[in-house]
Amino acid sequence: MGLLSRLTAKVTPQRKASDDALLMHGMMLMCGADGNFEQAEMETVEAYFAQLPEFRSKEFSDVYDDAVKILRRYPSLKDSVKALGELSTPAMKKKAYVLAADIAMASGDVEEDEDAMLEAMQRVLEIDDRFAQNVLEVLSVKYQPAT
Repeated sequence: MGLLSRLTAKVTPQRKASDDALLMHGMMLMCGADGNFEQAEMETVEAYFAQLPEFRSKEFSDVYDDAVKILRRYPSLKDSVKALGELSTPAMKKKAYVLAADIAMASGDVEEDEDAMLEAMQRVLEIDDRFAQNVLEVLSVKYQPAT
């Protein structure tokens, strides 16, 4: 945060982030939770970007840039989870949780940092335990190797 931002932050209202930027922010948080941006996770983000209605007719780089602006409002990656609380509806919050969980599980083993990030997201997004359990159960089936 630059000097001008620090001096004006208390008097200049922040523009509310759009749902599409917040969804991108949530996906990127999960990608970076373990300190690495793995190729498989980034491919999942790009695939979701190409498929989700929130991103139709938008450029990846524009939404990504808006997500980075959200991150810069906070002192750390972990603190920026709070921004997800700005999502406009409970349905959008559930979607953000599902996307984050899917990205975490897509890479194979869920690391401790990813697990902690998903728990933080669950709290901020006000996702009840039953919904979270159902999501994780379905994703476990999705990513379980066929035997």
